[in-house]
Amino acid sequence: MNLGRLRGLRRLELHNNLLGSGGDEDMGFLSSLTNCTLLNALVLPSNRLTGALPNSIANLSTNLQRFNLGFNQIFGSIPSGIGEIPASIGNHTQLFGLAFGGNNLQGIIPSTIKNCQRLSKLYLDHNDLTGDIPKQIFSITTLRILHLGANSLVGSLPMEVGNSKSLQLLNVSDNKLSGEIPKSLDNCLSLENLFIEGNFFQGAFPSLSALKGMLRMDISHNNFSGKIPDYLEKLRHLQYLNLSYNDFEGKVPQEGIFKNASAISVIGNKKLCGESPVLLLSKCLGENGKKQSQHFLKKQVIAILIGSVLCSILLLLLLYYYCIRKSKKHLHPRSITYPLEEQLTKISYGDLCKATDGFSSTNLIGVGSYGSVYKGYLDHITKSVAVKVLNLQRQGASKSFIVECKALRNIRHRNLLKVLTVCSSIDFKGDDFKALVFDYMANGNLEQWLHPGMDEQHQSNNLTIQRLNIVIDVAFALNYLHTCCEKPIVHCDLKPSNILLDVEMNALVGDFGLARFLSEATSNGSQNDTNSPGIRGTIGYVAPEYGMGSEVSTFGDIYSYGILLLEIFIGKKPSDEIFNGGLSLHQFAKLALPERVMEIVDQNLLSIEVEGLNESQAHTNANSKLKRCLISTITVGVACSAISMKDRMDIEDAMVEMQHVRDLYLRVGINDTNN
Repeated sequence: MNLGRLRGLRRLELHNNLLGSGGDEDMGFLSSLTNCTLLNALVLPSNRLTGALPNSIANLSTNLQRFNLGFNQIFGSIPSGIGEIPASIGNHTQLFGLAFGGNNLQGIIPSTIKNCQRLSKLYLDHNDLTGDIPKQIFSITTLRILHLGANSLVGSLPMEVGNSKSLQLLNVSDNKLSGEIPKSLDNCLSLENLFIEGNFFQGAFPSLSALKGMLRMDISHNNFSGKIPDYLEKLRHLQYLNLSYNDFEGKVPQEGIFKNASAISVIGNKKLCGESPVLLLSKCLGENGKKQSQHFLKKQVIAILIGSVLCSILLLLLLYYYCIRKSKKHLHPRSITYPLEEQLTKISYGDLCKATDGFSSTNLIGVGSYGSVYKGYLDHITKSVAVKVLNLQRQGASKSFIVECKALRNIRHRNLLKVLTVCSSIDFKGDDFKALVFDYMANGNLEQWLHPGMDEQHQSNNLTIQRLNIVIDVAFALNYLHTCCEKPIVHCDLKPSNILLDVEMNALVGDFGLARFLSEATSNGSQNDTNSPGIRGTIGYVAPEYGMGSEVSTFGDIYSYGILLLEIFIGKKPSDEIFNGGLSLHQFAKLALPERVMEIVDQNLLSIEVEGLNESQAHTNANSKLKRCLISTITVGVACSAISMKDRMDIEDAMVEMQHVRDLYLRVGINDTNN
C-alpha cells in the first residue's frame, strides 16, 4: 500500500505470480500509485488479484503506455474515470497496450478509445462486454492486435475495419455478431490471423484475395452460404483454415491448403462436394450427371413400385427367419458380434493375413499387454493400416477387445485414433481370432520419439515446437472424452506409447483397452474392481488414489496427463532411476519451479530453440521468452499431477493454458517479446 512513496517509479511488472489475498482490498494498492507521476508501465497479469477497480485508477500517470491486469479475478464495472470501460480512457493518449482479458468486466466499449492513437494491442477477450463494436476503434492506425473474443457483443463488424492497415490479428469469436462480413476487410493488408467463429454472420464470404500473408483463418459455426471462395487455395502461406458448420455449397477447391486434410475442416456443410480424396466428400455431379440423375429419378419411381412388392415378401421371410432363430436356445460363441462390428465393414482373417504377409515379424511394429500390432496394406481400401491382434491366451484380452469396441463405437475426434474395421473370426487352425484395424501412423508413437533406441538417436532432437502441439492435441482428446461424449469416457492408460503421431506429427490418443464409461465406473467401482489390472493402468502414470481403492474418475486421466506433459518436456520417464527415496517426477518438477526450470528441462529442446531464433531478436529476450514458456508448461504439468484430486487443474483449463503458451511462443500472445 506504500508503493506511492516511490515517486520515481517508471515500471511495475509483477506478472505470473500468486499476488492477491482473495479479498476486496487486493486492488487498494492502485490508489497509492497515483503519486507515481512517471509511471509508464503497470503489468500485473496472471495473478490472483480480486475485487473491483478503484475510482482512483483514473488518476494514474498520463505517461502510462502499458496497462495489463489480464487473467486475474477482477469483477464489476470499470470505473467511470477510465471508461469501460469509461469514456475517459481516451485521455491516456500514450497508451501502447491495454489488456483486460479473462475477467468479468461488463458494459460497453467506449468510442473514445479512438484517442489512443499509439495503441498497438487491445485485449478485452473473455469478459461480459455488451453492445456494438465501436467503429472508432478502427481509426487507430497503429493497432496490430484486436482481441474481443468470448464476450456478448452484438451488431455487425463495422465496414471501417478496412481502415486498420496495420492490423495483424482480429479475433471477434464467440460473440453474438451478425450481418455480412464487409468487403473492406480486404484492405487490411497486414492481416495474418482472422478468428470470427461462433457468431451469426451470414451471406457469401467476401473475396479477401489481397490478404496474401494470411496464416490462420477460422470462420466456423456461422451461417455463411454460397460457394467457398476460390482465392483461398491461392493463399500460399495459409496454415490453418476452418470452414466447418456453415451452409457452404458446391465444389470444394482442390489446390493449396485444401490438399492438407490436417490443416482444414469443412465438416457440417452438408451441401459440399469434391474430388479431394483427403476430405472424404461425395463426388460432384456435372451437367451430364444432372441429366442422368433426372432420368434415373424416373426409373426410381417404377423401381419403387416393384420394390414395395418385393419388400413385402422380404419382410415375411425375415419374420419367419427371426421366429426360427428365436426358438434356438443356444448360440455358438463365435456367432456373437459386438456393436462396433455391426457398424463397420467386417474383414476376414485371410484378408488380414495377406495384408501383413502372414503376420510376419518384419511387419511387427509393437507389442502391448494384450496383443501385438502389425503394419499391413489392405488392397480394397488401398492404404496402409495397423492391425492390433489380440492374444486371446492372455487373461483379460477378450474383455479388453470388448471394452475397446464399446469405447470406439461412438467417439469421433481428430485427436483420437480412428478404427477402420474389426475382425472377430477364426484363424486357419480353427482357433478364435480377434483384431482391430486402425489407420497406420507414419511417425509411430511418442515413446519412440522421447526415448529412442540406438538406431533412432535423431528423433528426440527433432521434437521442438511439436511438443507443444502434442500436449495440446492430447488435451483436446481428453476434454472430448470427458465432456463431449454421451457417457464420459475415462481412458485409464494415458502414456507416451499410447500417443500416436501421424505424418504431419499430429497426436492421436489410442489403445482404449482399459477405458471405462464414467457411469459404469461409478456404479461398479467396488474395491475388487478397483484393484483389477484394468484399473491400475501403467505404473508411474496411474493416479495415486487408484492404489488406495478409489473409483475411476476423470481426475485419474488428468493426473496421467500431467505426468505425460512433464515427461515430454523434462525428457525423463516417471520410472527413471533418479526417482527413488520418495522423489517422484512430480516432486522433481515442483521443486524446480520457477527459477530452476531451465536446469531440469530436456537440454536438446533448449539448444534447438535458441539456434532456430530469428537473428534480429536479442538473445536475452529470446531466452526470457523461452523461459516463460517452459515455466508455464511445467506449472501446468505439476498442477495436473497434484497428489490430491481436488488440487488438480481441470483439463479444459490446462488445454486453454497450453494454447496460451503456444501463442506466446509463436509471438501471438499478450506477453511476447515486444510487450
